[in-house]
Amino acid sequence: MNMPEITDHYNGIIQVKISMSFPLRWVNSYVLRGPEGLTIIDPGPHTPENEEEWNQAFRELGIALSDIEAVVLTHHHPDHLGCSGWIQQQTGCKVWMSERSFQETQRMWGPQSTMNSDLPDLFRRQGMPADWTDQLEVHMNSFMPQITPLPEVSFIPSEQLFTMGGRDWLPVQTAGHAPGHLSFYHEESGEILCGDAVLPQISPNVSLMPGSDPEPLQSFLMGLLKLKNLEVSTAYPGHRNPFRHFEERLEALLLHHEERLVKMEQLLASAPASGFELCVSLFSSKLGIHQMRFAMCETLAHTRELERRGRIAAFLNEDGMIQYKMM
Repeated sequence: MNMPEITDHYNGIIQVKISMSFPLRWVNSYVLRGPEGLTIIDPGPHTPENEEEWNQAFRELGIALSDIEAVVLTHHHPDHLGCSGWIQQQTGCKVWMSERSFQETQRMWGPQSTMNSDLPDLFRRQGMPADWTDQLEVHMNSFMPQITPLPEVSFIPSEQLFTMGGRDWLPVQTAGHAPGHLSFYHEESGEILCGDAVLPQISPNVSLMPGSDPEPLQSFLMGLLKLKNLEVSTAYPGHRNPFRHFEERLEALLLHHEERLVKMEQLLASAPASGFELCVSLFSSKLGIHQMRFAMCETLAHTRELERRGRIAAFLNEDGMIQYKMM
């Protein structure tokens, strides 16, 4: 077992890289020490290996379990939520997230979740062949160990200062990548703990999911514009490394999605296409089921945005499958 890479940024923020699967390889967890106790942000997916990584990190940092006051989650995805229930079991600490994120947790992973049937149904209607959709239930079930046990959650009110590491942070709620996603902004220093709302090198996935946000790309773009109102000196993201070019990155992400919308219109200019056909044209078919799910949900987020803008229209073909055409 490798010792997790730990970086003390000497500003009250300690970065701990917790392992996850390829291609991301690690998620950034952050440890903040303060008079109110120790806060862990986004502790990574729950695996036996990551339990040991955290135990090694606690030893390296001289942290006793009794020191841990809170776990704070930027959003509900397994690579961020995962270890929170395990840490809560070990320490009795509170686990905090937005109420909207909690609703998404239940939609995806809760006892009443129907996502394992809803997602294949959505993809079938969008033209995805059975050799793909038949893989989805096993794929979705594979995440359950990574988020078990689910924590008991307390809710963070948006736009009210929240104390972590002896400092007051402003929770800024955005959506698109994950409904109810919270970034935490410290105005005096200009530092922001931005989870997956903004990443320094890759574009955060924006997914249309059954029963969730009906216009996720619009939500994501509005969230980027909301974050542009902040004067950020250093951003601490969920993946890759802290960065300073926050405003540049916001502009690049806004441009990236506009370019993808144009590309999708170009694909539809010659003939109508299904969501799956657009997905393969944009992202390729040489993907594993995990990446194909992301690619398909992102494609549908873009078709929905073009529909919202009145640029394309959906219709049913003779087989009852959804296709898209230019207006």
